[in-house]
Amino acid sequence: MKSRGTIVIAAGGTGGHFFPAEALAEELAARGWTLALMTDQRAGQRSSGIFSHGQQFVLPGAGVAGRGPVRALRGGLALSSGAWQALRLIRHIRPVAVAGFGGYPSVAPVLGAAFTGKNRPSVILHEGNAVPGKANGFLARYADGIATSFADVKGLPSKARIRITGMPVRPAIAQLTGKPYIPPTDTIRLLVWGGSLGARVFSNVVPAAVTALPETLRARLEITQQVRAEDLDRVRSAWAGAGITARVETFFSDVAEQLSRAHLVIGRAGGSSVAEICVAGRPSVLVPLPSAANDEQTANAQALVREGAALMVPQKDFTAASLTSTLSALLTDTDGLTTAASAAAALGLPHAASALADLVEECLPSWYSAAYSGFSFSEPPEGSPRIKQPEQHP
Repeated sequence: MKSRGTIVIAAGGTGGHFFPAEALAEELAARGWTLALMTDQRAGQRSSGIFSHGQQFVLPGAGVAGRGPVRALRGGLALSSGAWQALRLIRHIRPVAVAGFGGYPSVAPVLGAAFTGKNRPSVILHEGNAVPGKANGFLARYADGIATSFADVKGLPSKARIRITGMPVRPAIAQLTGKPYIPPTDTIRLLVWGGSLGARVFSNVVPAAVTALPETLRARLEITQQVRAEDLDRVRSAWAGAGITARVETFFSDVAEQLSRAHLVIGRAGGSSVAEICVAGRPSVLVPLPSAANDEQTANAQALVREGAALMVPQKDFTAASLTSTLSALLTDTDGLTTAASAAAALGLPHAASALADLVEECLPSWYSAAYSGFSFSEPPEGSPRIKQPEQHP
């Protein structure tokens, strides 16, 4: 099938940005578009998935928020270099659109698109949080369309075409939509995750809190917990010493299955995590990342709390004693868990990838229909930070 053209996806290597980008790419590929990925070194190490079949480019750049003046200067210089490389690549690849998912890896490609000049590709941003991150807050001025995951996102430009699409989730998780929540009876399954890199606070607090539960409740628990690599042995030993059945890993490739089995989720409140919890329809205890630049995770968690879908605990209050008390109340209230699960499911938007793809296509530049007469790859300039040699298409 002849390609309709190329769309650049700009996304970083953390799961919160990369998994939604993959979901959009799958949808666009099914519609006949060719995809090119512009990313950072973390995602550049991925060899599987939709992006492994096409062009992938690693651009220099670094986050500049909260790093001090020296590191901020270095980060700014790296981003400038990345934007220049992105501009050169875009002029050769000739994409019709650039879709950015926030974070500093989106900055260089979006700036490159914005300053392309004649036949500039359209720019579409996806904001997955209830408060825009630093990168999207800066890039919004260049956007032809902005997709959001929440109905109320403050700080976006009023003139932009804004659409509530939801957060694209992995297809396996989208398939959980509509599956009923079955409250615990004999066994209670607790899922603990902390974003793509895990969270040490959960390794420190959760085993101690669960161990302090009454024996009758503790004996019913099955734990699935994501941890950092350096905490793996310690947490496994803690669960084994407490005599509690637990699966402890640094990464779960079967997240959809774990969500479908979970009776309660304990985790961070990143946009991607919150979206997956809602699509799956699971009650949760959310502990926002305190170091988030704009405190966007607190805003995300509050959106669920307002609807009765979750309980939010600031990290400073997330102690073993407080969690023991919380779990004692939650895990013995099956009606409350079921109500929270229903509230979460009502917030889920399982067709976000399709809705976002619609917005990308609505924002295509005017020159596309007037001047576009076919597709072929142009070789990127020599020395471009290319991971994978593109296939040549007729």
